[in-house]
Amino acid sequence: MEEGENQENLKRTLGFFPALSTVMGLVIGGGVFFKISSVTQATGSASLTIWVWVLAGFVTIMAGLTVAELAAALPVAGGIFKYIEHIYGKIPAFLLAWAQSVVYYPAAISALSIVFATQVINLWGLSASLQIPIAIAVAVFIFACNLLGAKVGGGIQSVAFIAKLIPIVLIIGVGLFTPSTNNVSLFPVTAGSHPSFWTSLGGGYVATMFAFDGWMNVGNMAGEMKHPEKDLAKSIIIGLLGITLIYVLISFVFVKELPFGSIPGNQNAASEAAIKIFGGFGGKLVTIGILVSVFGSINGYSMTGMRVSYALGEDDNIVFAKFFGKLTKKSRVPMNAGIVQTVIAIIMVFLGSFDYLTDMLVFVMWIFSIMMFVGVFILRKREPDLKRPYKINFYPIPPILAIIGGGYIVVYTIITQPTLALLGILLTLVGLPLYLIHDHNKKKLKKETE
Repeated sequence: MEEGENQENLKRTLGFFPALSTVMGLVIGGGVFFKISSVTQATGSASLTIWVWVLAGFVTIMAGLTVAELAAALPVAGGIFKYIEHIYGKIPAFLLAWAQSVVYYPAAISALSIVFATQVINLWGLSASLQIPIAIAVAVFIFACNLLGAKVGGGIQSVAFIAKLIPIVLIIGVGLFTPSTNNVSLFPVTAGSHPSFWTSLGGGYVATMFAFDGWMNVGNMAGEMKHPEKDLAKSIIIGLLGITLIYVLISFVFVKELPFGSIPGNQNAASEAAIKIFGGFGGKLVTIGILVSVFGSINGYSMTGMRVSYALGEDDNIVFAKFFGKLTKKSRVPMNAGIVQTVIAIIMVFLGSFDYLTDMLVFVMWIFSIMMFVGVFILRKREPDLKRPYKINFYPIPPILAIIGGGYIVVYTIITQPTLALLGILLTLVGLPLYLIHDHNKKKLKKETE
């Protein structure tokens, strides 16, 4: 069995703390600073804003624990792509990789480039008309940096990881103890002036999910852990609890420092809070730290995204496979895949806002996430003897809660943003005829050569 062979080849060297830091490093990104504007816009109150972060963290933990069982049982290179392929077959797995290539990674690059440009304009008082040119410039520049090789891209990630922790620690550490005239109470939980509490709760919950993006990869280290049966669940629970606590605290600081009415729809809320806490000069330094963090997030999506398209080309699973599967001679980087990804991201810069693009990628990826959650039930029945170094505690409660939480995101988006949902689904399904045509041509060529 291929999965078994790969499992034996992986070196089990990771202990609990490296796994914990991996979980937190994968998830914490630019969303922690910029989703506060859309969350507050949806909730209408400080109390509900804080509690939707708690709810989102809980659902993410349930999802992470569910995927961890798959990761421990199928610790193969390719992560969620391979889980979907093992459970459902090649076509759904291809559609996942296709969706990642044309929606997920380009939308993330585009959304973060837009918010990067917004912060640059705010920081240096530039004209708002420069938003699109700056967003395009940063996306292209980061792609160009990655052409120099994985070492350069990895170096940017290392610097950005430290950079994103500095403003988070400073804002929380100082902001919690800074006097404020804004009275923030967790109870009673209200929806402010919004007409429907449940609509406000749902909108806020969906808005938080981009900040938790990356949770799907938390199980990928399962095959390299010394004791996955003991440490995997612990690292996921503690890591995601820690992330949820960070998000709750930083959101609390934002609503504590700024008048609530000034936050909804304000992409500069993080920098304005930093200036209020640290003064003009100190606030600008913290904002620069936030910019470096966002720069690193864009780099992470750019670096990993182009390798998904490259893998499709290398495995001859896509039209123009040779084009996508080509590497540069010296740096061994999938340049063609990166060019296509960057071009799609640039198109998206013109098409959507930060929130629109992040909502689209969250919607599309949660469809496949739900397929993974359901897959745990399928594998338990279809392959009861499959070796599972980690099995979900309190089964089947966590996967059921993850399915409910993910299903809510999908249904809510379809109801409230039907155009966005339709566009995400269509972009994903475009891959189906491309796959079938290419597969037909491969079979035809094979027959001709026999």
